[in-house]
Amino acid sequence: MTEDADAMSLADRLARRIRALLISGELTPGQRLSEAAFSERFDVSRNSLREAFRLLTKDGLLRHEANRGVFVAVPTLASIIDIYRVRRMLECGALRQAWGQHPAIRVMRETADRGRVARDRQDWAGVGSANMAFHAAVVNLADSARLNEFYERISAELRLCFGLLNDPENLHAPFVEMNETIVALLEVGRPHEAASEMETYLNLAERTMLKALERAWEPA
Repeated sequence: MTEDADAMSLADRLARRIRALLISGELTPGQRLSEAAFSERFDVSRNSLREAFRLLTKDGLLRHEANRGVFVAVPTLASIIDIYRVRRMLECGALRQAWGQHPAIRVMRETADRGRVARDRQDWAGVGSANMAFHAAVVNLADSARLNEFYERISAELRLCFGLLNDPENLHAPFVEMNETIVALLEVGRPHEAASEMETYLNLAERTMLKALERAWEPA
């Protein structure tokens, strides 16, 4: 019983570490994952790694192909639309109910500033990472461990969507200042306006993403 619990705990930890690689952009859509390489990287047995892969496959982040192996999932248009639907519910709701002294607001300010610095350096991967951290802090305003864990999975899917695009500047540049506007509204005690700004942000981000993907998938 204890061994089973320990095994599951290890698989969960491994799944979280692999999910972090997805969120950071280190793993890309369609990439094949080598059991041998990951087993060596994390210094774990292949059985534990397979269980972690199974958990991530269940979450829709990986896919298993018979006789071929495990691959990073490739988002579809339908999944992208659903991701943004969920984000509007979570992030706008968290902002509306935000406590003005919540420590997550400071994290939002720090990550918004980090995104601006990365943009000025034309470091679009850095902008993307700062943006992911900004929105995770928004969800953290709700003070719910369950929502934070759920949003971690959403973040991994979202970063896979970013990985499908060849124009990260167009994807990220317009939203750096919008992040700063949202946190500035919270800092002066205007959470409902911050939520309204976030809804505008997410609607625009969704349209930008879908249009970019439609162009990318058009026949040459």
